[in-house]
Amino acid sequence: MLDAMTLDQIRTFVAVAETGSFRSAAARLSRVQSGVSNAIANLEAALGVALFDRSGHRPLLTAEGQALLTNARDVLLRVDTMRARARGLGAGVELEFSLSVDTLFPIADVAEALSSLRTAFPSVAIRLSVEPLGGPISALIDKRCNLAVIVGEDFRDPRVAIQALSSIELVAVVAPGHPLADRAPEQMLELLDIADHLQIVQSDPTSLTEGRDFGVLSPQTCRVSNQDTKHALIRAGLGWGRLPLWQVERDLLEGRLMRLNTHALGRNSQVISEAYLARRLDDPLGPVAEAFTAMLRAAAARGRPDHDIGSA
Repeated sequence: MLDAMTLDQIRTFVAVAETGSFRSAAARLSRVQSGVSNAIANLEAALGVALFDRSGHRPLLTAEGQALLTNARDVLLRVDTMRARARGLGAGVELEFSLSVDTLFPIADVAEALSSLRTAFPSVAIRLSVEPLGGPISALIDKRCNLAVIVGEDFRDPRVAIQALSSIELVAVVAPGHPLADRAPEQMLELLDIADHLQIVQSDPTSLTEGRDFGVLSPQTCRVSNQDTKHALIRAGLGWGRLPLWQVERDLLEGRLMRLNTHALGRNSQVISEAYLARRLDDPLGPVAEAFTAMLRAAAARGRPDHDIGSA
């Protein structure tokens, strides 16, 4: 009888599946292990199927359990979203506003929006972190921030809603004294030429990209923990790499950096990634976060005019 199912049982089912044991699920849910076992047994009785194979050292999802796990997660997400919306109806002004921003996003736009926010809400404390790659989305999922700005299409999560914010131009650059810069204008670099030289690469502080690399072409790499270090090392001539145009525009104009002379890394050695404003579906935005969203969108829209990315 399906009406006998409870949200508590469904949440317990997901916890056991995700943690791999009844004991770990009990610790996550702050319950005794026997309570977790009873909840799973009652859910299995209500559904008429076995969710876990208990014959081994650890409970393993059965085929039926694996098939129903997606439905269980979907139910919990929808319920949590409904609760969040209900909480948001009576929400007051937040005491603190926290934000995590991708290193590729222009911090000047964030600063402009935060200045406007301080004018509107002078008593609200602000906490800002700037993180690469999976950092902002991890901070959001772990509830270490109210909002996040992510760049690119590689970090998505069904618990997170996103809105397109602006475009970020990424340029492959090298210092003028580097061997890759020592080519006649008509001599185009091929990927094999570029891969023969050290590439400066941004490391991901999270486990979201474990086993994956984005845009890494060279077997020779120097991995750094922040974007400013990457910028400094490329300017010093240690290697080549991609950097956001807003960060290197003056360097390009004044000759401290130059675009790689190649058609293999985008037109004019440039590619465009989309920036998104992200929030958790189960965490309603208060008045401060809502105001900041509008302010950041306005700052990004003012920004700089679109750049010509025509042929090299």
